[in-house]
Amino acid sequence: METNETESYLKAGEIAKEVKTFMKELVKKGMLLIDIAEGIEGKIRELGAEPAFPVNTSIDEIAAHYTPLPGDEKVASGLLKIDVGICVDGFIADFAVSFDFSDDESHGKMFALNKGLLETAKKVVHPDMKVSEIGNSLGEFLEKFNIENDTRYSVVENLCGHTLGENKIHGGITIPNSKNDSNVELEEKAFAVEPFVTEGEGNVREGEGGGIYALSGEGAARDRDVREILTFIKESYKTRPFCARWLEKEGFKKIKFALSSLTRQGVLRHYPLLIGKSNMPISQFEDSFLIDEDRVLCFTC
Repeated sequence: METNETESYLKAGEIAKEVKTFMKELVKKGMLLIDIAEGIEGKIRELGAEPAFPVNTSIDEIAAHYTPLPGDEKVASGLLKIDVGICVDGFIADFAVSFDFSDDESHGKMFALNKGLLETAKKVVHPDMKVSEIGNSLGEFLEKFNIENDTRYSVVENLCGHTLGENKIHGGITIPNSKNDSNVELEEKAFAVEPFVTEGEGNVREGEGGGIYALSGEGAARDRDVREILTFIKESYKTRPFCARWLEKEGFKKIKFALSSLTRQGVLRHYPLLIGKSNMPISQFEDSFLIDEDRVLCFTC
């Protein structure tokens, strides 16, 4: 891995650590989700980076892909997952944490398992490792935890970790959180491990769009305002996800119309909400790792 690339990842990771600390003070039960998302995104910019994607604020059975809309009145409640990406010169640090804002704060055991899974991954990663080594270790930890605690937790099997690419959240290699036989090797790669845990069925389904978009194809726009928005998206976000809130802050007109029109044309992808099939709460903890020659770093830890 080239020196500049490594330095950018490490800088993004240092900012991630500061943002984690900031979040502990910022995030409170009953707080508007839009204030949480914009507070975190503002902190990232203040520290000299850019959000790699809109901050995800997904509650209970919604596992991922919800970001507040302009004027959103939803508040922090239930089992809140906050997924954050930090971009430095195109290179990305990705992390997530969960908060228990349920009335009875009943998710402590689930969080202990979820954090334990991530800690297990930190212990087993090494240079030239195979993808299966991570998932197999997590699978063994899950089985042991359930036996020792008389629980029936599952990992969400169709949500996985992933490699990180330049200006790409998902770099092409999938890292399952459960036992598998993948022989793919993680050679000098940056990657994220993100186990999702639930008491329900270990699968999610797609719902409606959650407010996060990204370029997905070529196309033109007849409307002048839409053309201006599309040009800005291409120049500013490239292949990284974005949201209506960001465009609103730039002063654009016809944002809702533009996003709808460009999505229908296939120019944009509107990321669907990912929802637990059993409609049971889902937790998430995530960190990013870097394999650089003969060392492995958890650069968001």
